[in-house]
Amino acid sequence: MVTIPTQFNGPAHSGNGGYVAGLIAAQVEANGPVTSTLRLPPPLDTPLSWEHDGDLVRLLTAGGAVIGEANSGSFSRDVAAAPTTEEAETGLAAYPGFTHHPFDHCFTCGTQRTAGDGLRLFTGPTDGDRTAGPWTPHEAFAGDDGAIDTPTTWAALDCPGGWAADFTNQTMVLGRMTAEVLRRPRPGEPCLSVGHLHARDGRKFLTDTALYTEGGELLGRAEQVWIEIDAAHFS
Repeated sequence: MVTIPTQFNGPAHSGNGGYVAGLIAAQVEANGPVTSTLRLPPPLDTPLSWEHDGDLVRLLTAGGAVIGEANSGSFSRDVAAAPTTEEAETGLAAYPGFTHHPFDHCFTCGTQRTAGDGLRLFTGPTDGDRTAGPWTPHEAFAGDDGAIDTPTTWAALDCPGGWAADFTNQTMVLGRMTAEVLRRPRPGEPCLSVGHLHARDGRKFLTDTALYTEGGELLGRAEQVWIEIDAAHFS
């Protein structure tokens, strides 16, 4: 059994997409990328269960509905290039969420979260279809080995893609995320986050994200599918 605490929300009453995708991915025994697909808004503070079917792992409600599933995955595009520290600071200053945010209590990018409660990872436009921003992980999210835990690292790879697709123009939620964490960041380690809008297909937005150290080490990367939704369904 597992429960997603309210702290790890995206929209007000459902789980943060990246965090929940990473929670499911952590159950997959695979080397390399893992693909997590979210089928339903993840409920908070509700007992959930796991179902293992070979390489496939599902997260289920008490009634057996599939919230999300994960298995081994692969990337289809090149990794988003590392931003410079100057580009990251430019993106932070231009973060659209400071003036308009559809989910301002989001665990990853919500402006109403305090340090150690949310990630406060703010990425704004820099040039073209890229977003960037600096991020220093808080010690509150360290795992037993001292590094930031896997679901939180997936959460850090989440929202920069949504901002690359521009939450201010349409409200979106994460539908699918393929990610690989090469090294989990350490508390207090300055990082640089980047997002890139690859393409739009109707209500779907294809994005890429990556997390680097200031020295240019790639910590993790992701490819995502975001789905435009009616915000009233998540109010």
